[in-house]
Amino acid sequence: MVPKSPVRARLILVARWVLIVGVIGFATYYFARQWSGVRTALATIPVVSIAASFAVQILGLFAGTLSWVTLLNGLGDKVSVARGAQISLVGGLGKYVPGSLWAYVLQMELGRAHGIVRGRVLIASLYSAGVGVVASLFLGGLAMPTVMAGHRDLAWLFLLLPVGLVCLHPKVMTWLATLILRIFRRPPLDYVVSFGTVIRAFLLTLVCYSLYGLHLWFLVNAMVDPDARTLILLTGAISLGFTIGILAFVLPSGIGAREAILIGAMGLVLTVSQGSAISLISRAMFVASDLVVAGAAALLALDMRRRLLDEDELELIANYPDDLDVETSGPLASSEADDAT
Repeated sequence: MVPKSPVRARLILVARWVLIVGVIGFATYYFARQWSGVRTALATIPVVSIAASFAVQILGLFAGTLSWVTLLNGLGDKVSVARGAQISLVGGLGKYVPGSLWAYVLQMELGRAHGIVRGRVLIASLYSAGVGVVASLFLGGLAMPTVMAGHRDLAWLFLLLPVGLVCLHPKVMTWLATLILRIFRRPPLDYVVSFGTVIRAFLLTLVCYSLYGLHLWFLVNAMVDPDARTLILLTGAISLGFTIGILAFVLPSGIGAREAILIGAMGLVLTVSQGSAISLISRAMFVASDLVVAGAAALLALDMRRRLLDEDELELIANYPDDLDVETSGPLASSEADDAT
């Protein structure tokens, strides 16, 4: 293999940072653009309900991230949750760029920066999307009566469930992954995903969507009396909304598609204006949680990298105590300079 030239390596590094900054800029702009409407709607909901809704939403995002990391680790050597979360969450911000496919591009570039081949990251992301669709249709069955009443044109979605279940078989997933990698002229993966990995990822995704339903339930129940049936309905509706969002990939994060499902479901207990307001708040919360959690994951990964570098430096000095005349850098060098002073 021909080594990369320093100039090419620097250009790739600059391109990665430009892509990351651009994606974060899109997400921030998207949040700021709808803030005026969100601020008005927030005035009608108690702070406690908003805080509880935001908290369970972040827990749902964490469960979804664990599902993605589970699939990534099922395709190769183990990656830490912090590093996997950085790739998944920061890369996932690409969905706010029109086209949404930017999320896959950014995740592949972040994975490559950590020494993970692009093909493995791509397949993990595609597997995650497939598991997400099947999980959402599984829970979406809870909202089927509502969907049939207001969106009969979406009935065909449930035909994807048996197809999706078949595609979750490890042999079928491996065949699909090999086909996709061949199309992109990439070598096949060295690992075959196992049943255990698929089941764990599927269960984590169910937890993720269930927490998202609870997030919506907290907001709705700020306006009506709590009802367990409403929770079941909202969980199914928001799960279906994510599948619609994936299929409507031309739109930034499926904007508009998910809201249509949610407003229709909330129409059973709320007015259209109330449902629209809560839908807007929910969307803004998702953007805010994406930015907050992605930032936290990036900072955690950077801190872990710094700690590992410090540990390597300490180990080097411990193994070669007679080589203290060798120039060091970092905290140890600073401490030696202070002692000399």
